[in-house]
Amino acid sequence: MTVEDRFGEGLEEERKNRVLGTYSETVTDPVSDWATDFSHVDPTWAADPYPIQDDLRQRCPIARTERFGGAWLPTRYEDVAAIAYDTEHFSSRAILISNNKPPLDLAPAGDAPPITSDPPFHHDARKLLLPAFTRSAVAEHEAATRAYCHELIDALKGRQTVDAARDYAQHIPMRVISGMLGFPPEDGPRFREFVENVLESVNQPPEERFELFNALTDYLVAQINDHIAHPRDDLTTYLINAELHGRKLDPLHVVGMVMLLLIAGIDTTWSAIGASLWHLARTPADRERLVAEPGLLPTAMEELLRAYAPVTMARLVKQDMHWNGVDMKADDWILLSFPAANRDPAQFERAGEVVIDREVNRHAAFGLGIHRCVGSHLARMELRVALEVWLERFPAFTLADPAAVTWAASQVRGPRTLPLRIL
Repeated sequence: MTVEDRFGEGLEEERKNRVLGTYSETVTDPVSDWATDFSHVDPTWAADPYPIQDDLRQRCPIARTERFGGAWLPTRYEDVAAIAYDTEHFSSRAILISNNKPPLDLAPAGDAPPITSDPPFHHDARKLLLPAFTRSAVAEHEAATRAYCHELIDALKGRQTVDAARDYAQHIPMRVISGMLGFPPEDGPRFREFVENVLESVNQPPEERFELFNALTDYLVAQINDHIAHPRDDLTTYLINAELHGRKLDPLHVVGMVMLLLIAGIDTTWSAIGASLWHLARTPADRERLVAEPGLLPTAMEELLRAYAPVTMARLVKQDMHWNGVDMKADDWILLSFPAANRDPAQFERAGEVVIDREVNRHAAFGLGIHRCVGSHLARMELRVALEVWLERFPAFTLADPAAVTWAASQVRGPRTLPLRIL
């Protein structure tokens, strides 16, 4: 079979057969009790989840909901870490909670390897990506990232109010990851649509959600086929030609992996940059200190990642069991909240405060266990450069209207609109 044949017609139907499993009824009612009816897509949670998490940690550390076909929410660091490291009892074959639970035979690869892969497949699938995300490989992108940040700031000069989420934060990871994948940088607006379709449609019926995915899948297959016709030195061409266990990757493996890099590579860093600027806009003492002491930024950045960790992952329970005081059923969801773990007072002193010179900071913003973020070096570089350039060019700024800030209602939480007044 030629490379062209591998990425021909029929991928959509094959993917549909592999992904659609059992689905549950969509529930959009407001949450009645966070301990027994939580929803991470509820507007109250999206606006400010931290008081909810703190309350649950005290009175019901592993909350339950019947939404999405049944899910659990651990809020203590020790519970989140235990589940993240336990691949015997918890599967990663689906990491976004929705009204659809993919079929069991999707394991061990999952739909977007390696993040949806279980051992032993996970280990080798992850190794394929490691060379592109080492410190040295990431360093090669820093100069271009910095130049692009300055270009974005140049376009904002002279404006008294700017939307730091839409006009700055979102564009940086879009440009970086599209460059690494060899995708047209002018497709940025489409990338935003793809991100929102994947991450913010989880409460829609599975068939409708699958149709939203089709636009993304069609785009990725078109890009892959263009790379087949015109090979170049980028991640997409590398994955097309990569081998696993002596064979070329399955076409859906390539599509899923490229999908993962595009979606995760954009929204997580977009959210981290936006949340950091939001904090500095509303906390002038921290902003002024970082402007005066730029050498403190790497330390402050880790604290901002801890306090406003953007990513929450999911797992599926493998079999019925009694776990830490609760009776879990096979295929129950687990909402693995790294943000909640990062604010556990049993793990961090002054856990609810942002301490920008915190020295000991073993946070879980990039996850825990075998699925710890493979792109953490890249995300850190983008976040650091984005903040360095912003503080250099706009050392004084504040929230233009705190009530106008909106946050994504999904498992990746960050500002979607962030109007700032430049002082």
